[in-house]
Amino acid sequence: MNAYQICLVALAVGINIAGGQIALLLKLPVYLDSIGTILTGALLGPWFGMLPNLISGIFMGMTVDIYSLYFAPVGMITGIMSGLVFRKLSVKRVKVLAAAAMITVPGTVVSSIINAVLFGGVTSSGSSILVQLLSHTPLGLTGSIFAVQFLTDYLDRCIAVFVVSVFVTMLSGEMKQRLTGSVHNRA
Repeated sequence: MNAYQICLVALAVGINIAGGQIALLLKLPVYLDSIGTILTGALLGPWFGMLPNLISGIFMGMTVDIYSLYFAPVGMITGIMSGLVFRKLSVKRVKVLAAAAMITVPGTVVSSIINAVLFGGVTSSGSSILVQLLSHTPLGLTGSIFAVQFLTDYLDRCIAVFVVSVFVTMLSGEMKQRLTGSVHNRA
């Protein structure tokens, strides 16, 4: 792990925390706490992709939002999936909707189970309002948790994948090489 990678992981943690706090403050039905995770996964691969959400989930869970701690495994899955997806797809030709779907599905299954089993659909997120509204339909509580979780996760990942793909295409080739460790400083 080089200094550039450590700094990228730290930056990603900050992006996750800032995005998550904005979403909580505004009670948005998206989370915005995975942009840094997806960025790290896209640039450094699946194993590094797990780190930002693990760190930010622990930090936020112990300071401002206890739910972040419980959902940290979802972010770790998102980091792994983003590393795998961006490894297979060229960033310049990334299809945002398809990439977001591939990144979303595994984490959404875990997220829905956590939400249904531990919290009954009520968390700090703005999506809890949608769950409660839909729970009075034929979907019931469990069906509404899965439906809302998939829709909000997918929208969140579409936003994150778009932002990350724009950012990554703007990075210079030299910076990408430094992040991957293939170029070293000669000081």
